[in-house]
Amino acid sequence: MSVNGVTSSTSSYDTAYQTSQSASTPVKEQNTPAAGKEPGAVYEPSNETATSSTKKTYKPNTELVAKMKADQENRQQQLQNIVDQMLSKQGDAYNKANGIWSILSGGNFTVDAATKAQAEKDIAEDGYWGVKQTSERILDFATALTGGDPSKIEEMRDAFKKGYAQAEKTWGGELPEISKQTYDAVMSGFDKMAEEAGLTTNN
Repeated sequence: MSVNGVTSSTSSYDTAYQTSQSASTPVKEQNTPAAGKEPGAVYEPSNETATSSTKKTYKPNTELVAKMKADQENRQQQLQNIVDQMLSKQGDAYNKANGIWSILSGGNFTVDAATKAQAEKDIAEDGYWGVKQTSERILDFATALTGGDPSKIEEMRDAFKKGYAQAEKTWGGELPEISKQTYDAVMSGFDKMAEEAGLTTNN
C-alpha cells in the first residue's frame, strides 16, 4: 500500500465527515426583513394564566338592603298604628252604644241619647265601625302598604297581630266582642288573600 493511497483515503474521509456535520447542524434562521419591506407583527404566546380579575364577584348592596328593611319595618309599624287606632275607636263606639262608660266612670258620666244612637249605627253590621267595614279598611290598608305583593301577606298578618295587642294595651285589657270578631274577620281576609295567591298560611 502506498503512502499516497492512505493520504487520499484520509482526505476523502475528512471531506465526507465535514459534509455530514454541516447537514446535521441546524442553520439559525435570520428574522431580517426583506429589503424595502416592513417587518410583520410577531406573535408571542403568553404564558400567563387567567387572573382573578376575570372572575365575576358579587357584593351585597348593603345600603339598598338597609333601605328596604327600614321601609318594611315602617310599613309594619304603620299597620300596627292604624289597627291600634281603629280598634280603639271601634271599642269607644261600642261602649257608647252600650252605656258602659257610665260603669267605668263610677256613674259620673252618661251617654246622651243622640250619641248612643249614632254609636249604635256606627257599630251595626253595615256601620262604619262594624266588623265588616273595619276589617275591610284594615285589609285595604295592608294591601296598599305592600302594593298587593303576596309575599308580604304574612308580614302584614304579624303586624296586625301586634297592632291588636297594642290596642289591648291602649284599652287596658281585652277588647270588646266586636273587636274580637273584627280580628277573626281580618285573619280570614289574610287567609283568603294567601289562598288566592297559592301560598301556605302560617295561621
